[in-house]
This record gives sequence, C-alpha cells and structure tokens, in this order.
Amino acid sequence: MDDVRRLVTLDHGLASLATSRADGRSHVTVVNAGVIEHPVTGGPVAAFVGRPGTRKLVHLRARSHATLSWRAGWAWCTVEGDAELIGPDDPVQGVTLPPLLRSIYASSGGGEHDDWADYDRVMAAERRLAVLVHPARIYVNP
Repeated sequence: MDDVRRLVTLDHGLASLATSRADGRSHVTVVNAGVIEHPVTGGPVAAFVGRPGTRKLVHLRARSHATLSWRAGWAWCTVEGDAELIGPDDPVQGVTLPPLLRSIYASSGGGEHDDWADYDRVMAAERRLAVLVHPARIYVNP
C-alpha cells in the first residue's frame, strides 16, 4: 500500500472506482481515496467517504467487490477487494465515525481541514459514511 500512499500525494488522491452493476457491467466513477489503518484491525485499507443514495453505494451494498486505481503521469496503482461500509446506517461496534471520516479526508489528499467542527457537522447532516476496501490484490506500474 506504500505505492498507493505515494501516488495519492501526487494527484490529490483522485482515483477511479469500479463497481459492478446488477447486469455485471462496470460502473466507474472518480473519488478522492487514500490509505488508512482499519479502525478495528489496524491493517491498511483503501478508503473514501461515500454519500448515501449514490449508484456506487447501491452497487457496493449488493455486490461488495470494488476496484480503485490511482495514477500520476505514467505511474499507477490498483487495489481490488471487498468493501466494508461504516456509517450511520452501518455502525461498527467501537468505531466512532467523525474521527474515521477525518482520517480518510486527510489520507486522500485533503490534508488538514480549516474547520473540523464544520466538516463533522456537514458529514453528519449528509449522513456520509466510510467505504473501506480490504486489499485482496494490488498491482502497480511504478
């Protein structure tokens, strides 16, 4: 996951996310994603903040497999794995959502926010959630 961390810093954490539609075709979108330590296991996971009701989350709820790809110039890195959702509708015992979302924001190219209290308020009002992709396969072109 060190290759991912390096690429995140080079292009603001912009990544392509591929999920699967019900008919098996790919759905691809762009997200800001980074690498954090899983809040329970401590292992590295790819992560982004999701917004309820989006197609990507509908797809992930039905079929949890996700693929994230970051690139900067000719270098790229892809992480494939199952996605775990943690949020207001998907609580995980012992996980507090605001610090988790802050960690994802910081790791995905956001750095420090000017007003974390406001960030927390907006995330709660919009019912944002964490999407954690457990790396089952990683491939890179350095």
